[in-house]
Amino acid sequence: MLGQVISAATIGVDAYTIQVEVHAGRGLPALRIVGLPDGVVRESEERVRSALSSSGFSCLHHRTIVNLAPADRRKEGAALDVPIAIAIMQAYGLVPLLRTRTHAMLGELGLDGSIKAVSGVLVVASHLAEQGYEGLLVPQGNVPEAAAVEGIEVRGFAHLAELVGWLRNEREIGAAPLTPVRGHTPSAADVDLSDVCGQPHAKRALEVVAAGGHNLLLIGPPGSGKTMLARRLPTLLPPLALSQIMETNKIYSIAGKLNGTGLVAERPFCNPHHGASDAGLIGGGAVPRPGQVSLAHHGVLFMDELPEFHRNVLEMLRQPLEDGEVTISRAALTIRYPARFILVAAMNPCRTPQQHQERTQKASERNAAFCKGYPRFLPRCPCTRLQRESEIGHV
Repeated sequence: MLGQVISAATIGVDAYTIQVEVHAGRGLPALRIVGLPDGVVRESEERVRSALSSSGFSCLHHRTIVNLAPADRRKEGAALDVPIAIAIMQAYGLVPLLRTRTHAMLGELGLDGSIKAVSGVLVVASHLAEQGYEGLLVPQGNVPEAAAVEGIEVRGFAHLAELVGWLRNEREIGAAPLTPVRGHTPSAADVDLSDVCGQPHAKRALEVVAAGGHNLLLIGPPGSGKTMLARRLPTLLPPLALSQIMETNKIYSIAGKLNGTGLVAERPFCNPHHGASDAGLIGGGAVPRPGQVSLAHHGVLFMDELPEFHRNVLEMLRQPLEDGEVTISRAALTIRYPARFILVAAMNPCRTPQQHQERTQKASERNAAFCKGYPRFLPRCPCTRLQRESEIGHV
């Protein structure tokens, strides 16, 4: 008895096809997964066993071997739960082979048989459409992003019983309509450069940056509007082209940030904390994931309090700024994430912003009675010229 199901997995912003093969033969009841599974895939043995039992399907009475081909690539994540469960049911004669030959599937199983959303579905759908597969079966929460890909039918399922009913041709579930790209919708919460009063030189600098794609460094005391100006830079940039929208949303899909709402056509704006690690900013981890520089692809990366970032983190910005991509190398593989963004950095002109802010507040209180709440003047920075030059030289 043999079962075969098509699935796929992501590697960077690309995907590759996985053939899930199941053989049920003589021997004591057991379930074993081979084909370089990681810890999460190996744990799917218990998830699949419980999901099948909770859904009322009786299987796993024999020695069952699950092979994930190609066997020389490490398989990661819980997206293979559904393909493994369906292939097991095929091996036991509970599901026909007809529709699984032309339709790929992926999804995580709950112990009650529910199918949960996974990351990277947009990348997988694009890959399978290029390979010529007829359809893709995904969790209900991943339908909006998967249905944004043309050339492949997408069907969503919330429970394993629903999926089995459709594969048996006992239940009719239509393909999801093509998801439109969510563009910019004006609202009261939107930001605009007209919100900034004064600052004509800074506004002109933002216009030059938006026109030429340059990087920008804003230097000024606390409260001078550096962050306010930076947040309005994406509104000056031209709309994203369709190819740029797909590139940006593939990164967000891998990072699991689409949240089942479909594609987003707005320019990204990322504002990492100055305590961010190199893996958080550039990308990395045991399973390499995109960092903030990749999430800001085709958008703006705003680094507030620039001197507070670790020096090694700032040094790692050289490659994405020069090449427009990030290369993450491991012993077994090398992954490249796109990272073409506009860098906007902000910093104080000295190391005593708190003292400067305290003097400003005292001056405001002292002059409030005479100016109807508006200070006549702001005190000068207490730092010397050498101290300010040293702070700038630190960057």
